[in-house]
Amino acid sequence: MRIHFIAIGGSAMHNLAIALHKKKYIVSGSDDEIFEPSRSRLLKHGLLPKKTGWNPESITPEIDAVIAGMHARADNPELLRAHESGIRVYSYPEFLYEHSLKKTRVVIGGSHGKTTITAMILHVLKQCNIDTDYMVGAQLEGFDVMVRLTDDASLMVMEGDEYPSAPTDPRPKFHVYRPHIAVISGIAWDHMNVFKTPRIYFEQFKKFIDLIEDKGVLVYAGNDSTVSELLSKEINPTLKLVPYQLPEYEVKQGTTYVKNGGNNYRLKFFGKHNLLNMNAARFVLRELGVTDSMFFNAITSFKGASNRLQLLHDEDSVTVIRDFAHAPSKVKATLEAVREKYPGRKIIACLELHTYSSLSRDFLDQYRGSLDIADKAFVYYSSAAIRLKRLSMIGPVDIRQGFGNDDIMVFSDRDDFKSALLNTKGNNTCFLFMSSGDFGGLDIKHFAGHAMRAR
Repeated sequence: MRIHFIAIGGSAMHNLAIALHKKKYIVSGSDDEIFEPSRSRLLKHGLLPKKTGWNPESITPEIDAVIAGMHARADNPELLRAHESGIRVYSYPEFLYEHSLKKTRVVIGGSHGKTTITAMILHVLKQCNIDTDYMVGAQLEGFDVMVRLTDDASLMVMEGDEYPSAPTDPRPKFHVYRPHIAVISGIAWDHMNVFKTPRIYFEQFKKFIDLIEDKGVLVYAGNDSTVSELLSKEINPTLKLVPYQLPEYEVKQGTTYVKNGGNNYRLKFFGKHNLLNMNAARFVLRELGVTDSMFFNAITSFKGASNRLQLLHDEDSVTVIRDFAHAPSKVKATLEAVREKYPGRKIIACLELHTYSSLSRDFLDQYRGSLDIADKAFVYYSSAAIRLKRLSMIGPVDIRQGFGNDDIMVFSDRDDFKSALLNTKGNNTCFLFMSSGDFGGLDIKHFAGHAMRAR
C-alpha cells in the first residue's frame, strides 16, 4: 500500500510512518516544520520530506490512503486535494483501530499515568514472550519505536488520550478504539482549551466506558471518586469491573519493595502513584493470562518510562530528577513520591507552566497546594508562550495566588531562572524538574553536573 502522511513530523505520526515503513508500505509525507527527534528518525528511515510545506501535487491517484495529523488543519491544501480525489483519509486513531479490528484491544485511559501503565504492560508482555502490537506515548527502553503493527500479533495495546482525533474529527482519540479491556487510571480536569468545564471533561470518560465492547473489562482506580460516580450511572451490564488500590509495600533506604504471595519484590521505580499504575497493569495482564508470579518477576526489571521520574543524578548528597508532570494532580503526586523516597533531603521543586491550561488565569487555582511540600519552589513560564496561545497575560501575583503560596519564586525570564538555579546550594538536596516543555531551553543534564560540582 501507498500511504501519505499529512503532518508527518508529529511525535505519534512519525512513529506510525516508521511502523508502516517496517511493514513494507510505501510511505511519503509532508509537514511545514519538523523538529528533533522526529527529523533524525525520519531521515534514518529515508522518510524525511525533501521540502518543507504543503504540496497538493503530492496527492496522486497512486496513493491508497492518507493519514492526517492534528497539525493538518481542515483547510490544508493536501487534505482538500485528497477529499476531492476520493482518496480514503484516516485520522491517526482511525487507522490504528482499523488495523486492530481482529485483535484484542487494550486501551489505557485516564488523566494521569497512561504512558507508565502502557509501558509496564508492554515490558511484562515482552519479558513473558507474549507478542503484541502497540502504540505508546513515549520512547521506551528496549523498544525501538513507539508504534508496532504486525499481521500476526493477536493483541493491540494502546495509550488512549482525550484530545481530538483530527481537525475534522472532534472525537477524543480513546473514543475511536472501542477496547475489549480498558483502564481508567483516574480523572482530574485537564485540557481546558478543549474541555471548557470539568463536567464536559468527565463526560468524555463516561462515553469511553460506554464504548467498551460487550463482555469487556474495565480496570479502574478504586480510590477515584469521579470514576466511582461515573460507574454509579447506567452502564453496560455485561461489563466486568475490576477496581485496583495500592498494593502492600514498604520503602527501605530509598528502595521500594512490594509484597505479594509471601514474597518481597524489589522495584526500580518509586512513588505511590507508580505503585497504583503497577496494579492497573497487573490486573490488565491477569485478564490476558499473566499470573501474579509472572508479573512480579518481570516488573522488577522495569525502570520507568522516558521523562517519568527519570533519575539524572543521584550521587552523594545531590539528586536531580526530571518528570513530565505538568497538570495539578500529576505535580502533587510526583512531589509526594520524591518526598517519600528522599525524606531527609531538601527538595527544590521546579515547575514550568507550559500548556494552555496551566497558562490560563482561570485554571491556576487548580494548582492550589500542589507545591506546598517542597522546601523551595520555582515556577517558570514564558510570556511569549502566553502570547502565542492568545491568552490573557499572567504574572507572579496571579501564580502565587493560584497556587496559594506566597513563597513561590516566579520567573518569566529564562536567564534569571537559570541564574537562580545555579546559585542554589546543592548539598543534601533533590532538584525536581517538572514540565512537558524544556524550561526555556535549560540543559538539565548540564545543570545536574554543575550541581554536583558545586555541592
